[in-house]
Amino acid sequence: MNDVNTPSVGKRPPRQSRTGLTSTGARKAASKSDRSRSREFALQALYQHLVGGNAVNDIDTFTRDLAGFNKADSVHFDALLQGCVTNAVQLDALIVPLLDRPMAEISPIEHAIMWIGAYEFSHCQDVPWRVVLNECIELAKEFGGTDGHKYVNAVLNGMAPALRGAEIESDRGHGKKLRT
Repeated sequence: MNDVNTPSVGKRPPRQSRTGLTSTGARKAASKSDRSRSREFALQALYQHLVGGNAVNDIDTFTRDLAGFNKADSVHFDALLQGCVTNAVQLDALIVPLLDRPMAEISPIEHAIMWIGAYEFSHCQDVPWRVVLNECIELAKEFGGTDGHKYVNAVLNGMAPALRGAEIESDRGHGKKLRT
């Protein structure tokens, strides 16, 4: 008879795959690209900027010292961090009309993710709009609130036609459906 408080010897949970999805639906670390990792680090850095008001150079130095940063695309990280902070007013001007509440009521995580999406839509034309949207949804699933990914999806989907209209029309012409 096993006591409830006594661990079972030799019984471990089954080993999980290193790739694929976690139980929350987010991608596992081993399956992430260097650009995906750069977005994660940029999100953490932008969170520090939004919540702590820390200087960008201090945030940059701190973030580069975090474990795993060497696996990230540092050039893309630089573009996201510097670009989002420098263009914060313009990015917020793109986001605010699509919100159903004041920006002050938006989680800083979702705010930073929407900055990343708006920045990439506007300034990273080499990244397809669907990739921008998907990456931001993944960030929101992993780091945001319970249904934060749905909100991020709605806002960025609403923004995409204004910033990537030709690309979206081209997708429609090839039979691809918009993700909602």
